[in-house]
Amino acid sequence: MLAAHRAYLLGWDVGSGAAGDLVTYRSEVPHASLNGVLRLSGRDPRDALAEARDRLDGLPRIWWAGPDSDAGTADALVSLGAVRVARMPIMAVAVEETATPPTPAGLRVEETTDLEEFVPAYARVSGVVPDGVAAVLEREKAFAADGTVVRLAGRLDDGRVAGTAVAWFSREVLTLYFVGTQPEHRRRGIGAAMTAAALDLARARGVRTAALTSTPAGESLYRRIGFRPVGAFELLSF
Repeated sequence: MLAAHRAYLLGWDVGSGAAGDLVTYRSEVPHASLNGVLRLSGRDPRDALAEARDRLDGLPRIWWAGPDSDAGTADALVSLGAVRVARMPIMAVAVEETATPPTPAGLRVEETTDLEEFVPAYARVSGVVPDGVAAVLEREKAFAADGTVVRLAGRLDDGRVAGTAVAWFSREVLTLYFVGTQPEHRRRGIGAAMTAAALDLARARGVRTAALTSTPAGESLYRRIGFRPVGAFELLSF
């Protein structure tokens, strides 16, 4: 699961951050979750922090301190001036053991390749500033990574995109990203329907495990479907 997560975010990288004991990715998008550090292994935290700041200079960024980094990484970084901003559970489920929520009336979920429509929809609910949407679109068009990405749009009867999800297939795992619902359509079960559609894709492909990182607001939704915490990332600003 951790390798699949790294592979997806490295698909946004415009540099060469994948190699070595400090794995970074730089997308040039002015959005913290799309630039950052993915893993630190066998490296002095002080030196690693200085190099990470140099590699990612000029961009908002985050450090994912998780189970694939050296023990004590988050505490060491905080002692050097990094700031904890969130704790995100890593959640997983056996695909065949998931509950199937009902699809809201008037919603259909389908694969989309229309990035000009899809990117602004998920950017709106993912904290991407309006001036950053063009950069996100450029990177989505150039996305290349070790896996397969399927973009899902939840459409209303009038064709508007009310929900989004990115299904990432890598390392025999489905990992979910950008699961979101437009604010005016929330609390109708659209997020659950987007997640269920991605799980259906996994079943069709014979993929047995699904994973995601959840915000506190989304954790209860994923628990209802069957996901359970198996670890966590400490997210830090630096």
